[in-house]
Amino acid sequence: MNSFSPLPSTLIEPIVRGALLEDLGRCGDLTSDAVIPRDRTATLVLKSRQTGIVAGLDLAAFAFMLVEPAIDMHIWRADGSDVAAGETIAKLCGPARGLLTAERTALNFLCRLSGIATATATMVEAVRGHKAKIVCTRKTTPGLRALEKYAVRVGGGANHRFGLDDAVLIKDNHIAIAGDIRTAIERARATAGHMVKIEVEVETLEQLDTALTLAVDAVLLDNMSVEDLARAVAIVGGRAITEASGRVTPKTAPSIAATGVDLISVGWLTHSAPILDIGLDMPAHRRALELMEME
Repeated sequence: MNSFSPLPSTLIEPIVRGALLEDLGRCGDLTSDAVIPRDRTATLVLKSRQTGIVAGLDLAAFAFMLVEPAIDMHIWRADGSDVAAGETIAKLCGPARGLLTAERTALNFLCRLSGIATATATMVEAVRGHKAKIVCTRKTTPGLRALEKYAVRVGGGANHRFGLDDAVLIKDNHIAIAGDIRTAIERARATAGHMVKIEVEVETLEQLDTALTLAVDAVLLDNMSVEDLARAVAIVGGRAITEASGRVTPKTAPSIAATGVDLISVGWLTHSAPILDIGLDMPAHRRALELMEME
């Protein structure tokens, strides 16, 4: 299991509360309130329908708790756990209306974050044996950045900037508008505080030479060929952190990592990773018993 810290409840509660309000609208769960008797209880299980990595159980738990505090959630496979298709992740017991009302919100968070963690773990495995770390980017779902970056950590990856105020990252448009790479870096150096690191995106080895003469902290080697990446790493020679970006997949990652770069940034981990299919179902034996009772 990977080493990571859980998200603080003060961060996740308002996000979950907002998602529930979005779903409940102006008058709540019309279907469950109409179909399910108020005093009916149920036992349901969260079960993975695919192999992957679990992430987001705290958010799922908050969704159920905020809708119905009487629901008990027993976690069998914690965040960071490998799960196989058909494996039970958690069991929930309590008022049936509350279980059904919170179901979709809980699953939306759990499936989304588990999908990101699973995709990240795939990338981490692809570069195993090399020093390169897999890192995410700011290409996140608006309002969910902290959650999605958490899922990357659960999957064994690391985080790049959380926001524009984390560090200076001079990209191609900054350079174009500033006039040239030297001007952009010198202006950043004159303005940034002593605790702020400066990274600059370079597309050519000539730009890299200029950046290194100005003692930047990191260089983003954007869309370079594997051959140029290897040359760039040799030129840097440990004077700055090297980050490779562009066209990174589980298939291309090993050759990129073999160049010796320190970081490989992968935007699709948070903007396009498929969900991990997880369902909330009644256990087969419980369903059989309830059918017998109905007869």
